[in-house]
Amino acid sequence: MTAARPDIAPKQAPEATDFPTGFVWGAATAAYQVEGAAAEDGRTPSIWDTFSRTPGKVRNGDTGDIAADHYHRYRDDVQLMKQLGLKAYRFSISWSRVQPTGRGPAVERGLDFYRRLVDELLEAGITPVATLYHWDLPQELEDAGGWPQRVTTDRFADYAAIMAGALGDRVGMWTTFNEPWCSAFLGYGSGVHAPGRTEAASALRAAHHLNLAHGRAIEVLRGQLPAGAQTSVTLNLHQVRPLTDSAADADAARRIDAVGNRVFTGPMLRGEYPEDLIADTSHIVDWSQLVHDGDLAAISRPVDVLGINYYTPTLVSTPAEGAGDSRNDGHGNSDHSPWPGSEHVAFHLAEGKERTAMNWAIDPNGLYNLLMDVTRDHPGLPLMVTENGAAFDDYVSPEGRVEDPERIEYLHGHLDAVQRAIADGADVRGYFLWSLMDNFEWGYGYSKRFGAVYVDYASQRRIPKASAHWYADVIRRHALPPVTDLA
Repeated sequence: MTAARPDIAPKQAPEATDFPTGFVWGAATAAYQVEGAAAEDGRTPSIWDTFSRTPGKVRNGDTGDIAADHYHRYRDDVQLMKQLGLKAYRFSISWSRVQPTGRGPAVERGLDFYRRLVDELLEAGITPVATLYHWDLPQELEDAGGWPQRVTTDRFADYAAIMAGALGDRVGMWTTFNEPWCSAFLGYGSGVHAPGRTEAASALRAAHHLNLAHGRAIEVLRGQLPAGAQTSVTLNLHQVRPLTDSAADADAARRIDAVGNRVFTGPMLRGEYPEDLIADTSHIVDWSQLVHDGDLAAISRPVDVLGINYYTPTLVSTPAEGAGDSRNDGHGNSDHSPWPGSEHVAFHLAEGKERTAMNWAIDPNGLYNLLMDVTRDHPGLPLMVTENGAAFDDYVSPEGRVEDPERIEYLHGHLDAVQRAIADGADVRGYFLWSLMDNFEWGYGYSKRFGAVYVDYASQRRIPKASAHWYADVIRRHALPPVTDLA
């Protein structure tokens, strides 16, 4: 991706508001965030079970032990998806549920849950989209060193083979990793995510091994899945902007683009690590020793679709001499940076923007720019928006409703950005709302609500919010309603 350029406003959308034929409408969740049943049917702890039980790591001491109890309520949840008109459901698989030690044979009881879920989705006319890994490494593999160890790529390839064998006859869309940047740099760099390590060199080693595990899994999937099955990876690409037009701020943006984006897009899509990334981090790791012969060819096996997650832009600068560094990067508070080699870069909250409950600036143009950046840098690559959404302080009214006009406005703006990008040449094949329902929001526990469906955690009652009904109308129309219909 190209760094260090200002925000560019999109062209005006055409009068017609229909989305392309075949455009996929979906919603997404992740296993640890919704399933619960943390110790049932052979499931063993993942790094998130361990992390959430560590005092001080998760707000209010919350854990995913019960979460949204999707493990027991999936049939009702699928019926809810059907009522909302969803065409696809993007879910992740708990590795420690199906292969508890991260090695050896699978546990059939764990596989059976996903077989039942997929069958229920297909019966409801909803396309299952399976993600192999959404941050929940089996704890035994972390005890053996985790993602900084090359052998973990072997374990992941074996796991991919198990899942392809179990579900390949009925799941036609597969994603290897969700946001490997978070796994590497928040898990091993800043420590705000599991496993909570703060080791810059380990973060970079983890990034390379996640890249390699992705490529090895693509090879496994292509070898076992039927013809026509699609493979992908989902990246949380940072839409990086310099604070000013100074050369120093342009370099800050370049640095964050390198370690925030091109550390993955370079090897995955070009078969190379960027030279500037290597130069920025050569004092931390020896890339010539880390990257073995054949690694880049393995990593760059073609994917059918690139998934893109977007919530808010990233505004950076190089601090003036004597100024304290600030890191309003939206990735949690830590004394340790998730940006190895560029720890000095300052992050800023965009001024003049409305904010979500996460204090993230609301800026749909960032999504438009990101889609156009990827289209320019990787022409012909099909894209999907695999996560987009917002947390707000939702509550149930005395009448039993959840009105969330801010979320509706957020979604309308970002779907409009998608539509404008398509009009300007981006090959965007679908949109997955984050999230289907309120859930365990990682280090924030249950304090942040991203769902289109409200979850009363005490009773596990589901209440579709106003935004859920609005999104159902968008799906029914296959088009954005007029702005006048937002209320």
